[in-house]
Amino acid sequence: MRAARPLAVFFDLDGTLADTAEDLSAPIQAMRAERGLAPLPLERLRPWASMGARGLIQEGLGVAREAPGFEDLRQDFLRRYETAMLVHTRLFPGIAEVLDTLDAAGIRWGVVSNKFERYVRPILAGLGLLERAACAIGGDTTAHSKPHPEPLLHGARLAAVRAQQCVYVGDDLRDVEAGRAAGMRTVAAAYGFCGGDSPPGEWGADHLVVQPGELLDVLALR
Repeated sequence: MRAARPLAVFFDLDGTLADTAEDLSAPIQAMRAERGLAPLPLERLRPWASMGARGLIQEGLGVAREAPGFEDLRQDFLRRYETAMLVHTRLFPGIAEVLDTLDAAGIRWGVVSNKFERYVRPILAGLGLLERAACAIGGDTTAHSKPHPEPLLHGARLAAVRAQQCVYVGDDLRDVEAGRAAGMRTVAAAYGFCGGDSPPGEWGADHLVVQPGELLDVLALR
């Protein structure tokens, strides 16, 4: 049976709405160069981009979160990233059409990310989306970050809809866990970074899409 149209759709940012992998990897490449290390292929770092500084430092520099000196590395990473967040970052092909279709259908949409809000908002502004979005929520906007449902529930409140009337789209297991905990229909974005130990088809999402345009079918918009 064809699913009903939602009243709101929320997206993760990194690896779902926008391809931010190259800009997220750039600080690691620079930090490696300063240490006399060769650059890593972008495709090796891409799956770790969903995990932010923690994952990229672990994969790119071989330093775990629990290791001495990790916090200094993280702060160095964040300083570098904040100065160059929109060099290569672009919407995934097909996302602009999805957002335009949502607007035309009167369906609210927004972003719920684990990235700090001070990064989420300027990235959306740089992509020309901030004024259109019903929300721009980061991992520090509420007292919790995903996989806790509170950021998604906060998004639903800002969009003035019930969580059960919403869909959440993400490229990480935490996104599906958060969406399900919030009572939202979930979509796994298999075209994204999809880091972690299990493939998107095993996350238990209600739907799986391998390219953004398929969202229009999932959302009953074509």
